[in-house]
Amino acid sequence: MTLHGSPPGVSLSGGTATGMTVNTPLSFRGKKILAPMVRVGTLPMRLLALDYGADIVYCEELIDIKMLQCKRVINEVLETVDFVAPNERVVFRTCERERQHVIFQMGSADAERALAVAKLVESDVAGIDINMGCPKEYSTKGGMGAALLSDPDKIESILTTLVKGICKPVTCKIRILPSVEDTVNLVKRIEKTGIAAIAVHGRKKEERPQHPVHCDVIKAISEAVSIPVIANGGSHDFIKEFADIETFQKATAASSVMIARAAMWNPSIFRKEGFCPLKDVMQDYIKYAVRYDNHYTNTKYCLCQMLREQLETTQGKKLHAAQSTQELCEVFEMGDFYEETTAIFEAKKTSLESKTQDEDDQMEDPDVIKMAVRFDKREYPPQITPKMYLLEWCRKEKHPQPVYETVQRPLDRLFCSVVTVAEQKYRSTLWDKSKKLAEQAAAIVCLRTLGVPEGKLCEGENHLINKRKRQDQERLINRDHGEDLAEPSHKKANFIEETSDMNVPKMPR
Repeated sequence: MTLHGSPPGVSLSGGTATGMTVNTPLSFRGKKILAPMVRVGTLPMRLLALDYGADIVYCEELIDIKMLQCKRVINEVLETVDFVAPNERVVFRTCERERQHVIFQMGSADAERALAVAKLVESDVAGIDINMGCPKEYSTKGGMGAALLSDPDKIESILTTLVKGICKPVTCKIRILPSVEDTVNLVKRIEKTGIAAIAVHGRKKEERPQHPVHCDVIKAISEAVSIPVIANGGSHDFIKEFADIETFQKATAASSVMIARAAMWNPSIFRKEGFCPLKDVMQDYIKYAVRYDNHYTNTKYCLCQMLREQLETTQGKKLHAAQSTQELCEVFEMGDFYEETTAIFEAKKTSLESKTQDEDDQMEDPDVIKMAVRFDKREYPPQITPKMYLLEWCRKEKHPQPVYETVQRPLDRLFCSVVTVAEQKYRSTLWDKSKKLAEQAAAIVCLRTLGVPEGKLCEGENHLINKRKRQDQERLINRDHGEDLAEPSHKKANFIEETSDMNVPKMPR
């Protein structure tokens, strides 16, 4: 199912997110590379750069601590691999199309954290890069980015740990130091860590794009080391069109060229046949942004960078005013494309949900008792739950304590729990957004089937609350008499909700 009018490779079929291909060693010689750029280097821009001729694409810098909070999720609707934060925000999204071309750039000032992130993403990317050049505060705080340039020992520790700890190539991106000698000495030390290549932005950390790029320093580095040197920083002075990429490479004697702003303004800079009309480039970018559900604020930012001097036109003002992906599409006369694409996604999601339900039904134990119930804590007294009531009932009836088995569905990351009580299983047919809610729902199904009170406010007097009050009073009396305040563990157990210690596996596919 190909999206009508999409750029090459934009489809809803073909290679899957989990498909494995044979890895070939990634070369950093003779390459044209999309530089890492915050807010720009997300999946749509990376894919568009590859379409136009880029050999390697770097993602935007992603901070190690944020990545370590993420969970790797297969997105079956988009056919992507997503790294999702606890707040459900997608921090990094990639797909099979770029897997042998994308370099994951991270911000880190700690070798062990860097290695943990590298291991998390290693199977989905072509290489790992450490940002040692960004001078902006979001990167330098905590000792990351250009702040690392003043700590060679930490640089060596991070890079050595990565080279030894993962199978994919490791690179780093630096800025030049105040003196050529110091810069060359640092790069020679970096080379000894075993990295595959080094990208050099030919400006000092306090210099900005309006300052001339120091090609002589990059050249000195290129002549001093044997690993590939990737020249960066030529957009303002050198690179105005495709032929200029080679000019910059020769001026720096570098192995490859990395392009940032010139590619941000028009990613068809990588096209050897010359620029595509900007309108076509922007529409192709929007198609990828819709196809891969790029956040509209990133999409809008990139479009504004492309439009540049035309931002004061009627179209530019409409672009500034747009507040959603759909509105962005309408600005560029692509409303029909947006509706068609989202309809395809909805149909695919519905189909996958139906397939998942069929698989659930097939794997479902026919002896499980089911009801369509949810746990709403507003219906219960504070700190009293159905799980507590079920545990109390099991103890009273001399049954083993309830056992909860919880699974998570990959498609929508919802949870379902099955509770076993006296060799009978119970579950809710409704999936919940958390493991705890799913377990409470399963407990409710069991209690209602048994005809046992579940502790709801509408049930009247709550014996667990009364029991707690009695024990609170006993503790106060004991305290007044100077007795041991430690509560016996067997009494605590009556009021502490027991939770399953098991890990939550994904629902079998």
